[in-house]
Amino acid sequence: MCGIVGVIAKRPAAGLLLEGLRRLEYRGYDSAGLATLEGGKIARRRARGKIRALEDRLREEPLPGVTGIGHTRWATHGKPNEANAHPHATGQVAVVHNGIIENYKELRRELEQKGCVFQSETDTETVAHLLSVYLREGASPAEAAAKALPRLEGAFALAMIFAGHEGLVIGARRGSPLAVGHGEGEMYLGSDALALAPLTSRVTYLEEGDWAELTADGAVFHDAGNNIVSREAQQTALSGAMIGKAGYRHFMLKEIFEQPGVVGDTLASLIDPETGRVALPDLPFKWNAIQKISIVACGTAYYAAKTAKYWFEQVAGLPVEVDIASEYRYRSPPLHDKGALMVISQSGETADTLAALRFAGERGQKTLAVVNVPGSSIARAADGVLQTHAGPEIGVASTKAFTAQLAVLACLALDCARTRGAVDETRLDALTQALRAVPGHINAVLQKSASIREAAQILAEARDMLYLGRGLYYPIALEGALKLKEISYIHAEGYAAGELKHGPIALIDEDMPVVVVAPHDALFEKTASNIQEVMARGAKVLVVTDEKGASSLDPPPFWQLALPEIDPFAAPLVCVVPLQVLAYETALAKGTDVDQPRNLAKSVTVE
Repeated sequence: MCGIVGVIAKRPAAGLLLEGLRRLEYRGYDSAGLATLEGGKIARRRARGKIRALEDRLREEPLPGVTGIGHTRWATHGKPNEANAHPHATGQVAVVHNGIIENYKELRRELEQKGCVFQSETDTETVAHLLSVYLREGASPAEAAAKALPRLEGAFALAMIFAGHEGLVIGARRGSPLAVGHGEGEMYLGSDALALAPLTSRVTYLEEGDWAELTADGAVFHDAGNNIVSREAQQTALSGAMIGKAGYRHFMLKEIFEQPGVVGDTLASLIDPETGRVALPDLPFKWNAIQKISIVACGTAYYAAKTAKYWFEQVAGLPVEVDIASEYRYRSPPLHDKGALMVISQSGETADTLAALRFAGERGQKTLAVVNVPGSSIARAADGVLQTHAGPEIGVASTKAFTAQLAVLACLALDCARTRGAVDETRLDALTQALRAVPGHINAVLQKSASIREAAQILAEARDMLYLGRGLYYPIALEGALKLKEISYIHAEGYAAGELKHGPIALIDEDMPVVVVAPHDALFEKTASNIQEVMARGAKVLVVTDEKGASSLDPPPFWQLALPEIDPFAAPLVCVVPLQVLAYETALAKGTDVDQPRNLAKSVTVE
C-alpha cells in the first residue's frame, strides 16, 4: 500500500521522483505529492487522484531542487483529498509515510498543547510535528529522528527531508518495507527495488527497526537502538524494461499472457531436467519429521493455499490447515509440536502474513515462505524460501503470481509425497509430467480469448454472479469470483458446488449468471447435476470444462469452454486462466480501471 520515493541527486529531483512514483502505481493509491528543498526551504506540490493530476500541477508550478521525497497515498486516516495527501510538512521538515501510527491521537493531543497546529486528518502529520518539536529544541535531524522514532507505535516506513539540510534524506522502517538505492554521487530511497530500477541495481534493504541517513556520499544505517550498523548492498535483477506493457493494452492482460513462460520458468527451477523429477532446495524441515503443516496467506494467495490443501492431503497424506493471515494469530492457535508453517505472498511484504510468520517462528515452528520477491521482509524472516519466478506483477489483481504459486505448491506436494512414500514412483512421474505440460495447455487456452470475450459481454450486464466448483476446483471458483469483483465491481461469490442446495440456490433466477468450473473428473457427475439444477431455474450458465465434460452436458449450457485434456492434479493451473480472461474482458466491457481498481492496493503493508 502507498509508495515512497526519495532522492539525493545531481539533477532535478522532481522528474526522478515522478518516475519512481509511476513505478509504484501498481500498489494502488488515491493521491500523490512531492516535496523538495528549494533554496534550503521546503516546497510541496500535491494532488488528489492519479499521478497525471500531480504532473498537471507541476506544469503549472514547477518544483526545483535536487533533494526530495515523493508519495502515492492510499487513504487510511482522513479522506482522499489534497489536504490529506503526502508529503506532510512544517516549516522545518517534510515527511512521507506508509503504514499506520497507532498512537497518533495521544501524540497529537500532546503536540497541540505545545502549540502545533494541524492541517490534516492524518496520522502522518503527527510525525512531522513531533520531529519539528525536537528540531526547535536544538536537535539535529538525525538526533530528532532518534528521539521521535521510539515514540511511534504501529507499522511504518518513513522518508524525511529537513529545511536547511540540502543533500540529506532520512528513512526509517518498522513493519513496512523500505530500500536504499546506491548511485554514483546520488542516493535513493524507495518502498521497493522496483521504484528504483531505472536508477540503480544496487539496493540495501532496511531491516526491522532500522533507520538510515542518506547523503550524496552514501548511507549510515542505525538499528532500533540507534547503534550504527552495517547493512549489505545487493544486486537486483530488476530493470525499467521489465515493467513495460510490451504492446498490451493493460498490465493485467500482459501478465495473463506471460503465464506460460512464468509457470514454465517456475517449474524449471524445481524440476530436474535430467531425471524429470521434482528437486527442491533444502527445506527448513523434513517431511517425515512433521505431522501437520499450516499454510497462511491473504487474498489470492489464500486460494492458492486452499488448493495446496487438496494436493498435500490427497497425494501426500499430510494433514493441512489453511488460515487467513489476518485471523491466524488472533485466535491463538495451538501449534503442533511436530508442525511447520508455510506462508504465501506475492510481494513478500503482506503485513498480516509477516506477522503470522513471526508469531509461529517465535513459538518454535519451522517456517517456509513462498514469495515472488527474494529480498522481501517475509523472505528474510522465514527459515526457508521458495521463489515464484513471476517477475514484477504490476496489475493489482494477481494473475501470473497465482499460477506461479500453484506451480511451487504442486511441486512441494509431490516432493512431500515421494519422501513420505505416499504414492508410487510411476504415479509421481505421471503427475510431474502433467505439471510440465501445463505451460502448453495455458497457451492453448489463451488462443481462445475471443470466445471468452463474447461471454464477457453478457456478464458485463450482471449485478451479481455465482461461481461453483468441487474438490480442487472449489478454490479456483473462489479465485474466479475474486478476480471478477476486484476489477469489474460486479458482486460475485464462490461456492463449493455441493453447497448449492444449502442456501445459494435461493438466489438463482434469469438475472443471475453462474460460472461453473467442472473438468471431467471423479466428481463431474455430481457437478453436472448442480448445473442442471441451476439451468432449470433460468440462469445463464457458463461452464469451464474439457472435451469429455462438454460432450457429457445435455442439454448444453448457455456457454462452455473446452480445455485441453489434463490430469486433474495439474488442472487448477489451467482452469483459472479462462476465469482471469473472463474477469478482464468483463471489466473492459464495463469500462473500469483494470490495472488500478478502486480502493485496492497491490501490496497490503498495514493490518
